[in-house]
Parts: sequence; C-alpha cells; structure tokens
Amino acid sequence: MAEINDLDDVLLNFDGISYAKGASALRQLVTWLGEKDFLAGINTHFARHKFGNATLADFIDSLASATERDVHAWAESWLRTTGVDTLTPKVTRADDGTYTLTVDHAGSRPHRIAVGLYDPDPGDDGHLVLRDRPELDIPQNTATPVGKRPALLLLNDGDLTYAKIRFDPDSFTTIRDNLSGLPDPLTRATIWNALRDAVRDGELPATAYLDAARAHLPHESDLALVQGVLSFASTQIANRFLTDEDRPAALSTLTTVCRDLIRRTEDGSHPGLRLTAVRHFIDVAAHPDTIAEWLADGTVPGGPELDPELRWRVLGRLAVLGATDETAIAAELESDPSATGQEGAARCRAALPDPDSKRTAWDAMFSHDDSTDLSNYLFTATARGFWQPEQAELVQEYVERYFTDAVTLAARRGPAIADAAGRWAFPAHAVQA
Repeated sequence: MAEINDLDDVLLNFDGISYAKGASALRQLVTWLGEKDFLAGINTHFARHKFGNATLADFIDSLASATERDVHAWAESWLRTTGVDTLTPKVTRADDGTYTLTVDHAGSRPHRIAVGLYDPDPGDDGHLVLRDRPELDIPQNTATPVGKRPALLLLNDGDLTYAKIRFDPDSFTTIRDNLSGLPDPLTRATIWNALRDAVRDGELPATAYLDAARAHLPHESDLALVQGVLSFASTQIANRFLTDEDRPAALSTLTTVCRDLIRRTEDGSHPGLRLTAVRHFIDVAAHPDTIAEWLADGTVPGGPELDPELRWRVLGRLAVLGATDETAIAAELESDPSATGQEGAARCRAALPDPDSKRTAWDAMFSHDDSTDLSNYLFTATARGFWQPEQAELVQEYVERYFTDAVTLAARRGPAIADAAGRWAFPAHAVQA
C-alpha cells in the first residue's frame, strides 16, 4: 500500500491498477479465507471499531481473528508486493488412464482458484458443458486428480484471483474451435483476457487473437466482451503490434467481424451490440465509401441514425483516410457548435493527412503561450487525432520532438495536462519491440 502525502502521490498511485486490482484482491481474499470466515472477520471489525476510525492493520487483525490462515502474510504478499503471478497448467496421464493437474506458479502470492473442467456437449455440437469446478490452493501440496481428460481445463474459472493464466495445448485447441460454445460469459471473458495477456507477453501471435475474434465474436452476445475484444484488436493489435504489411489484413478481418455483427442485429434484438459494431466498423474502415454514404444519408441502413457522436466519428475516420477536408469539418461544426462538436472538429483537423494540418495541431498542443493554451479536453481531442498508423511517415519528425516538448508542457501546465500528454499525445505507434 503506497503512502499518500500530496496530490502528486494521488496522481501517481490512483489508476486502473488501484481499482481493478483492488477489487480483484478483495475478491481473492474472500475466496482464500472462505466466505464464512471473511464475514466473521468483517463483523468483528465493525464491532471493534464502531463509531471510530480504523487502519489497514486493524482490518487485517480483525480478519486474522476469524481464521487459522496467516492473513498478515497474505496482506504482505498481496498488498506490499508488485507484479502479477502467472499460472500454467500441466496435465499428466496416470497409469490407470485418469489425469492429474499440476499448476506451475510463477510468482510469490498465495491463491485459491477454481478450475473449470469442460467436456463437449453430446446434444449440441460445438458447445461445451461444465463437468466440475474444483477449488485448489496455489502453491499446491500435491497434484489434483481431474478424472478423465477434459476438453478444456480452465484455471481461475469464475475469475476469483488476480493472475495471468495460460492453457495446456489440448485446451488451447478447444478454445480455438469452441470458445463461443461456452455457456457462461464470465468464463468466456476469462479466456479472452488470458489470450490478450498471452499476446502482450509475446507468447501468442497477434494474428491468432484476430483469428479467434473472426471465428467467435460474430456469435458473441455479451456487450462488454464484444467491446473489449474489438477495442484491443483494433487499438493494440492492428494499430501497434502488427507490421505495416500485416495491418491491412487485420483491418479487413475486423471489418468483416463488425459487418457480421451488424447483419446479425438487423432485427433490432441487440441495439447496444449493433451500436458497438457500427462504431468499430467506422474506426477500422480502410476505404471511405461505406461510411461516407452513412454520413451523407445520416443513418446506417437499418439503424442507428447518426447522432453527433457518430457523425464526428465518421468524419474523423474520413479525415485519416484523406476523404474529407477543412470545408466539411467547418460545416459540421456549424451544425454542431457544442463542446462535443468543438472536440470533434479539433480531432478531425489534427487527423488530416497533410503537413500544414499536422504542424498547426502540434503547435496548438505544445504552444508556449499561455493565452493560446488548449483546454484539457481540446488538447486530448487534438492528440487523439494527431497520431495515426496510416500517417507514420508524415508525423515521423514529431516523434523525437515529443520527448522534449511534452516535458516542457508538463512542467509549465501541471499534472493534469501531463497525464493527457502521456496518455494521448505519446507516439505509441512508433514504439519498436
């Protein structure tokens, strides 16, 4: 747990890790202790400190009073140790034809996890059914019997702990062929997250993730899953991980996935899913014709109608593709002079593929004149339009300039704009592995 002494400490320590990992750690604590002991410890804590203040040490002491497990050691390894553990299954065939599970544990934290054992559904080809979900402690004392070989063995089923998970070869084959046939969206999400981690760690080719998206996302009904997979596939894989030569094929794959989702939702049964597919179709469009027609008509065939957010989204992509100009941007801004419209116009202008537009956008972001400083919102909008993978050569001269200009800007304008400059104005596309 970090000490928070001033605003700089707050900005440094409170982020996605604080909230996402914090929630995961608390969920794991409940699982590791058991719900009965956890609730007993919580009730003890409330009774001891009612109408008063308490510290983290007080909370840990209260939990420790309700269990024989070493909660203080758990807190030390989970709350004062950095990094993330990785859990890898090893499935071994015994002499009697049954199988056992051993989990390789790279890391230092104790875990209690559920292991999902899935078999093919005999009545529904391509679908999987849960046979059993035993729980086990990591590190293990002995190998865990799992009976006959499951088609899919999933560590951390139910997402009970904060750890990366890997798959054995047979389970990966099942995932490749049957991921969309799993009945529980949380199980599917756990697998998608594991695939994402494997790509980031260089253990799974980025193209394999795209293949999985192409095969299974058109059948997905969970909105959060579709949003997450499409976002990672477009902003990370297509825009950052792949070479310039491989990127067009990736955009084509994602366009096909989005088109399939749009067609599947023509009956109006999943408006949120359809809107997500439309947004990402716009973002990955490699050719302007279809989205330009949508903008001219004011609607996607079959819906939705293009509200200001979608209109600016289309215009922004057309700007990247060189299929619009300042006149069209100004006309759209006249129709939508709201704050959102101002941000949309700033993003579109920064995305125009010509040297003058890039120079104007850069000067607006990193000006040394207090009287012409962009607001944080307009800075972010301009930054999001500036760097485009399609325009890598055009903006190459600004890559090195970023590291001096951003530092100067942060020193002059403070931590909020520094965060925006690091998050949105960083030339991520230019990072080389």
